[in-house]
Amino acid sequence: MFGILKTVVGVAIIAVVVPNLAPRFLAGLNSKQAADAPVVNAAAPAETGDGREIALRADEFGHVVVNTVINGLSFQMMIDTGATYVALTQASARRLGIAPPRSAYTLRMSTANGEAVAAPVVIDEIRLGGIRVQNVQAIVTPDGSLGIDLLGMSYLKRLSKFELGGGQLVLVQ
Repeated sequence: MFGILKTVVGVAIIAVVVPNLAPRFLAGLNSKQAADAPVVNAAAPAETGDGREIALRADEFGHVVVNTVINGLSFQMMIDTGATYVALTQASARRLGIAPPRSAYTLRMSTANGEAVAAPVVIDEIRLGGIRVQNVQAIVTPDGSLGIDLLGMSYLKRLSKFELGGGQLVLVQ
């Protein structure tokens, strides 16, 4: 009887803990794994009178991870209002056919992890739900510097409004 009780308690703990670890696991993937990871559509688009509006739920850590379409290809990205630019890993850039030469890594940045360099690029189009932004300034970061692509301010500032509150981020075009 005690063995069955231990098994039931163990299964209950796994059922509660594993779903809560998924966002941390996804954020910690290296670039190659992130490119191969299944894409989760976290965006629920809703039409507004003069454009598009999307309400996105933040996870328990306050992160918003979304499914985007960049130049026709799906990417999972974390929205980061602290990032000046959309930031792509080299693996994601390669999927898009973007391969800056070593000499293009001239943009010096201060990050939470210290000093870094990146290559500036322009992305033709990024779509999130019904929101579509063209000619977006972005950067390509060296391998190993990001675990997930970032949807930064170079995208967000092109919207008419974005607002964070009540555990959700609302984007309006």
